[in-house]
Amino acid sequence: MTLTPVDRRNYRFLDIINLVKMADTKFNGKRWEEMETDVLVKIFKELNMIQLAPVSRVCRSWRLACSDPFIWNTLDLGLLQSNFIQTRASPYIWVDERSDKRLTRILRVAMALSRGNITSMIFHFNLYMKDDHLSYISEWIAIHGDHQILSPHLKRLVMPAWNRITKVGICQAIRRWENLESLTMPSIAHPPYIMEEISRSCKNFSQLKVMGTFDMHFASAIATNLQKLKVLSLRCSMITKEALLYILNRMDNLEVLNISHCLLLEALATSGRKQVRSELDPSILQKAARIREFFHCQSSSCTTCKRMIEDEGLMRWYRYEDWFWRRDEVSTLDLGDYGKLFGKNCVNSLTA
Repeated sequence: MTLTPVDRRNYRFLDIINLVKMADTKFNGKRWEEMETDVLVKIFKELNMIQLAPVSRVCRSWRLACSDPFIWNTLDLGLLQSNFIQTRASPYIWVDERSDKRLTRILRVAMALSRGNITSMIFHFNLYMKDDHLSYISEWIAIHGDHQILSPHLKRLVMPAWNRITKVGICQAIRRWENLESLTMPSIAHPPYIMEEISRSCKNFSQLKVMGTFDMHFASAIATNLQKLKVLSLRCSMITKEALLYILNRMDNLEVLNISHCLLLEALATSGRKQVRSELDPSILQKAARIREFFHCQSSSCTTCKRMIEDEGLMRWYRYEDWFWRRDEVSTLDLGDYGKLFGKNCVNSLTA
């Protein structure tokens, strides 16, 4: 017998019910709807987002358990990608409408189930969000009794693709994320506006990762607006010596700097051959000595460094392993495994 996607979801739901009922027998004979919230949370932690949806509708206690911050601390959508085509005109990408609708549906379910308790969100470098998606995340309203409460709990955002996001869209979102502490972003042409908004709105901001080209314009925007920054990762970026020295000279509170596998240039040449430095000169090493953790690797035997050279300083992440873009020598920026909340089973269910 061939099962439809609906049948499979129903069978999974029955399995979950049986799992909780079995666990119930070990807790003083209480009815399954009266089990302690912490017990339910430990059980529901093993489920993915799609499995949680029907579980949350069983009763009020299960609904509360399903929205517990322990379950929703991180929503990792790193396996979800847009169906897109590259174009020559701005924003240089065209995305299938079905991809946008799918992402909207996923975000709607996630925000409703979590009741805004997500503190970390991770998106794939080929997931091209729009302002509408960003607005939905930042404007989500939690209803508590007779009151509506804005839930800007986000502390960490990993969003490497900004092609379709406007200056207005990202700034509006940043204003609502007052608790934002960490951002992973692509290189952009005019970085001062986002750094200024972070400086104004996010008083606890301390970690930044930039994926792409890092020049004096970017370095100046960071040094001017983010003097309290403690962690900066430029891993697998193309950076100029001038920009690196500027950061080392101006960022007095910087504790961790990662330039591993970077293509270090004397300057960004508009034409002609790039002047690549194969090793760090003494002036850089001397200034970096004051930093608690300084990660660097420009080795001819390093696979990642070789890839950077082959890609001429603009890493083509799509050519490599799925996990490759998620790595970082800085432990607090490394993304690790995808987790269970939105694993491969979720992606398969959505595309079935």
